[in-house]
Amino acid sequence: MSPLAHVVALPVRAYRLIFSPWVGHACRFQPTCSAYAMEALEMHGALKGSWLAARRILRCHPWGGSGIDNVPEPRKRD
Repeated sequence: MSPLAHVVALPVRAYRLIFSPWVGHACRFQPTCSAYAMEALEMHGALKGSWLAARRILRCHPWGGSGIDNVPEPRKRD
C-alpha cells in the first residue's frame, strides 16, 4: 500500500475500531464496505481506491443492490 493510501485508510481503520461494533452486522454486501475500502486502497492506491470505496458506500441504500461485490482487478497495462 502506498504511503498516501495508508493515510487515507486511517478513517476506515478508525471506523472499524470505534463505530463498527455499534452499527451492527447487517451489511447488504459481501465483503463489508470497510473491508472493501481497505482492499480497494491496497489494490488500486489512494485515488482510485478512494473513488471505488465512495462509489460502494453510495450504493448502500434501501433501494440499492446486495450480494457479493468484490473489488475489480487492476487493469493490466501492455
